[in-house]
Amino acid sequence: MIVPTKRLTIWCAVTIPPLTLLPVLRGDAAAMPALGIGLILFLLALVDGALAQGRSTGISVSLPKTVRMTKDREGSLELSLKKAYRKAAPVRLGLPFPPEISSPREDLPATLPQGTDIARIAWPCTPLARGLFHIDTCYVETRSHLGLWAFRGLRKVACEVRVYPSLARERKSLAALFLNRGGFGVHGQRQQGKGREFERLRDYIPGDGYDEIHWKATAKRRHPITKVFQIERTQEVYVVIDASRLSARPAKMTETVPDGGDDRALKPRDSQLERFIAAALVVGLAAQKQGDLFGLVTFSDSVHDFLRAGGGKSHYSACREHIFNLYPRMVNPDYEELCTFIRLKLRRRALIIMLTSLDDPVLAESLSRTMELICRHHLVMVNMFRPAGAQPLFSNPDIASTEEIYDALSGHVLWHNLRELEKGLTRHGVHFALLDHERLCVDLVSQYMNVKQRQLL
Repeated sequence: MIVPTKRLTIWCAVTIPPLTLLPVLRGDAAAMPALGIGLILFLLALVDGALAQGRSTGISVSLPKTVRMTKDREGSLELSLKKAYRKAAPVRLGLPFPPEISSPREDLPATLPQGTDIARIAWPCTPLARGLFHIDTCYVETRSHLGLWAFRGLRKVACEVRVYPSLARERKSLAALFLNRGGFGVHGQRQQGKGREFERLRDYIPGDGYDEIHWKATAKRRHPITKVFQIERTQEVYVVIDASRLSARPAKMTETVPDGGDDRALKPRDSQLERFIAAALVVGLAAQKQGDLFGLVTFSDSVHDFLRAGGGKSHYSACREHIFNLYPRMVNPDYEELCTFIRLKLRRRALIIMLTSLDDPVLAESLSRTMELICRHHLVMVNMFRPAGAQPLFSNPDIASTEEIYDALSGHVLWHNLRELEKGLTRHGVHFALLDHERLCVDLVSQYMNVKQRQLL
């Protein structure tokens, strides 16, 4: 598409009125020169547009196939421009960003330098939401030689933008965990007990307990043989994320911004699932620091994704790839399907940290009933956000109206139901905890460290 530029508009505004008024002021003798000058300017504009048509078609644009960014962190898209001619050419580019990606510029002017065929231009942008986004079109505008015409066209591109959750705030709250300080601080966990993992057999030494004697080896060798254990170093840790309808509710937190700091509280648009995903990645970092194996399970009405526990940076990157595009589904969670899947897939005893919502009594009863499938084979820890107002009736001294009394009664009923759920899960050996939004990651890592220290696995 060809459109006139601002320069052509100004040129016409400056030349056409004087050429039109010249015959009126000077008589018929000035008509022919004015007409000739007007024709020359008209032909010059036509020639300028005709000679510049190839400049637009001679420019191609390409973007990387995959671009990885972090939510709320400024990044850039690198555009590669290739022109079919050697002369310098000014261009103006436009990208149709999705609403979840913000850019300070609506268009990006650039100049392709003379003597080179390929130029690379960085377009700054900031992702506002986690997920997978596509950019399939780029708009290109070139100018004619005299700058009187602009040629606009679109180029087909294939760019996939992957936006991962940001862990900056969680890293600051757990800074001691990620410091590389060798055997000090959080890294040097004191282990209680002698360990549960079998290492080797040795001859009996006076003072060994009878529970440590290997009776079959003793009968075979005809003298006492003792079992030697060691502390387990590569335990399996799985985080189970509930992506059902209740996880789509917003995580209510304060919206204050500290003066002179970068810590921003959660915005109302952040859902519970966003916090679950961030917490899962933080637990994965903690397990990696402790030398354990980390895995993921996501589910709603069925098990969506399963990543077997592993270690290393490549495995952590694979975990991010598995959950960065996870969104809530408007269905009820199926705990029977989940527990059956875990019972069949996980043969080795593992720590299972479940992140879900159980303020619905029907869902709470379903979970309590199905925990018998896995509680004897694995160490299960169920965690959920503390519902707003879920507290004992007479614990709030600020109640001042009748409506607030009824709100406190509903909160007391919810608190009582969660207490009954906790008692039922405790009888099955399942740990249940209500966590605050601000301390979700800190409390989960503390639970994991406590399990490591007490050797509960």
